[in-house]
Amino acid sequence: MRIVVGKEVVRVTEELENSYDVVVAGGGAAGLNGALMLARSRRSVVVIDAGQPRNAPAEGVHGLLARDGMPPAELVARGREEVRRYGGHVVSGEITEAVRDGDGFSIALADGRRVRARRLLVTTGLTDELPDIPGLRERWGHDVVHCPYCHGWEVRDRAIGVLNTGPMSQHQVQLFRQLSDDVVFFTHDGPEPTADEAERMAARGIRVVTGKVTAVEHGSGGITGLRLADGEVVARDVVAVGTRMVARAGFLNSLGLPAIDHPAGVGRYIPADATGRTEVPGVWAAGNVTELTAQVGAAAAAGAMAGAQINADLVEEEVRAAVAAGSSAVSGM
Repeated sequence: MRIVVGKEVVRVTEELENSYDVVVAGGGAAGLNGALMLARSRRSVVVIDAGQPRNAPAEGVHGLLARDGMPPAELVARGREEVRRYGGHVVSGEITEAVRDGDGFSIALADGRRVRARRLLVTTGLTDELPDIPGLRERWGHDVVHCPYCHGWEVRDRAIGVLNTGPMSQHQVQLFRQLSDDVVFFTHDGPEPTADEAERMAARGIRVVTGKVTAVEHGSGGITGLRLADGEVVARDVVAVGTRMVARAGFLNSLGLPAIDHPAGVGRYIPADATGRTEVPGVWAAGNVTELTAQVGAAAAAGAMAGAQINADLVEEEVRAAVAAGSSAVSGM
């Protein structure tokens, strides 16, 4: 298949070549921006995307300059076109294993295909684990939200309930209070607020409701309230909940790079330095797989950084090889 991008005709294929300079695992903002940097540097690069974006339920991407409100699927489609414009490949598939193969990697897909890469960029994102409360997941991404910067403007001035799900909930409730005068904090399964926390919430007019939340009530128009264990229903229009965020990168276990507990207690991630470099030589990570709280713009920027660093690493490897070849030629004269 061929598509027109600007004035160019670009070939679109699901076929994989035998090897690439770089395989990018994951085709969201981080992966596509990393691939764009690499393709523009004339690297052979393929993005392998399982098609499971974290932000699929959202109506639009927010906080992204010049693209605020754009539907997530449209942003991805545009990114794919740009990568392909420079000769990069984007294919559908799920990576199940990555193993060391000489000085590179052999990467297996669920459908039996296998591809080799000199370097690996992991941008597979994360999975949001929600509390097991009936009615909560059904409204996820609509009137069940997690990020005040991603969704806050859209729920401003509404009756918001913040569910206590972990160490970041006290921070979260104060951020949502910035967006609405009607905010209730539900202690749920967590401990009751400390004296200091209670004072801080009371000072800003945040009501505290104790007791376990057993259901999120909703009708055809959306959420109507939160039901407590004693049967009381507290009317709310919106529920804010901090999820447990878990990196989607089980295929890295075979490289000795498993996801580990995040020091903030918010989930599990793949550690990487500021450039995206992991502790495994040749493997970089960018986006939510390593920075659990990164928004789309930050994830894209991290992908660009990692792509540039990978290209520089490959250049250095090629320089060393050229110097060694030159030295060998001289010594053989």
